[in-house]
Amino acid sequence: MKRLIFIFIIAFVLNFIWENLHFVLYDNYLGGPVSRFILLQATVADAFLIVLLSLPFLYKNYFKNKMWLIIIFGIIMAVFIEWFALYTNWWQYGPNMPIVPILKVGLTPMIQLGILGYFSLKLSNPHNCQM
Repeated sequence: MKRLIFIFIIAFVLNFIWENLHFVLYDNYLGGPVSRFILLQATVADAFLIVLLSLPFLYKNYFKNKMWLIIIFGIIMAVFIEWFALYTNWWQYGPNMPIVPILKVGLTPMIQLGILGYFSLKLSNPHNCQM
């Protein structure tokens, strides 16, 4: 349980930084401006998603030595989230958002859960720090 809390804290910090750096690539959220409160909500949601993505890597032997797979799982999850959000007009990309051609989703939100999930899992490893 300690490690899950540690993963959440690390994921929260990393996502807070990420959200505050890339929000300029969005045009709006639910038709309005992207506020700091919305960025905080997104940060919490992303941290929870990373904890969920981490579960197999903590509790299933098959995944314990294949931590890099969280990158793939995170990207897949993010693509589905982006498709849903764009389809339902939760948010819209601004003109500077790099779009992944075939998938038609933004590059930065697509890689966010995978990359930050990997670093959250890696940094929470008891071999890397005292727990």
